[in-house]
Amino acid sequence: MNTPEALSRQTHGFHIPAGVHYLNCAFMSPLLREVEEAGIEGMRRKRTPFETAPRDFFEDSDRLRDAFASLIGAPDPERVAIVPSVSYGITTVARNLNPPRGSNVVILAEQFPSNVYPWRRLADERELVLRTVEAPVTAGSRGAAWNEALLEAIDSSTSVVAVPLYHWMDGTRFDLEEVGKRARELGAALVIDGTQSVGAVPFDLSAVQPDALVCAGYKWLLGPYSLGLAWYGSRFDGGVPLEETWTSRPDSDDFRRIGDYRNDYRPGAARYDVGERSNFILVPMQLAAIRRILAWSPEAIQEYCRSITRDALTEAVSLGVTVEDEMWRGNHLFGLRLPAGVDPARLGPELEARSISVSLRGSAIRVAPHVYNGEEDLNTLVEAIRVTLG
Repeated sequence: MNTPEALSRQTHGFHIPAGVHYLNCAFMSPLLREVEEAGIEGMRRKRTPFETAPRDFFEDSDRLRDAFASLIGAPDPERVAIVPSVSYGITTVARNLNPPRGSNVVILAEQFPSNVYPWRRLADERELVLRTVEAPVTAGSRGAAWNEALLEAIDSSTSVVAVPLYHWMDGTRFDLEEVGKRARELGAALVIDGTQSVGAVPFDLSAVQPDALVCAGYKWLLGPYSLGLAWYGSRFDGGVPLEETWTSRPDSDDFRRIGDYRNDYRPGAARYDVGERSNFILVPMQLAAIRRILAWSPEAIQEYCRSITRDALTEAVSLGVTVEDEMWRGNHLFGLRLPAGVDPARLGPELEARSISVSLRGSAIRVAPHVYNGEEDLNTLVEAIRVTLG
């Protein structure tokens, strides 16, 4: 892999006031100025609908498929669907799988609900076993042990493995290349929630070989709320969508023929698009965001985050804070755990006093920097921890 060109801090591209330490992209990204402008231009277009042509219902949507396919290394953009949320995309997957009764679906403890509730319903409907892999209690690397437990949980009775690349609570990384290999050996479907990784971390579709990858757009894809993207593999060719949309039909760009009803669909994953997926505000925003990510490159984003967090994490460890080994966490997303017996909520007043935004998730202080952050943001957080610990 080529070494990415080093990124400089990109504060100028965002609206973040001086003195605000926003280390919370895993909660919601701020909007890039260019993404905001794309949305405003989309609103302006609605003022003059007489300038909108039938092709406008399709061209930006297909450009968005192209951009997302480039980001994940997918050779065929037609396999990309435009969805409103991860729950929509995962439910589409669950509704189009027919796992044998009595088989098991493997998930992780406390993974995000959008990749849990669809499997709970499917388990009830088809008498499946929902097998949850708990986070191990270990003095060593929790990430390494959790990965081992995940691989051990996938067996000859497993029909679906539904997991993230990075755990949303503390950034634990899962080796999905190994998980994908194990799933393929046993004929299980691999379904990935990429929300907390794709856009900030290189993702190689050909190496992981998932059956489905679903991402919300408003976090690391730097896009608007209520728009996401999904890639569906050949296992879902010929499936049944959640909605029967007119834009998913062949020749639907010829408005004179919309009334010539057809039961077939456009090639690829367009059948799984959400209704009104041509959103003239959200689609241009997400397209502008992914184009900016591609210009920076996820490799460079990850390296930038590593460069600004390295020294602060060393200092945090010296205070008794536990941080996962770098191999098993993200540089863009990681959890800090205070010494035993110290409630992370005690940190609240110090965070507020310093205008620091992070998230408390379970036992972890979840830290999620991006290219608009600098070393002083992390140093300010460490100082808040230092004061809290006394």
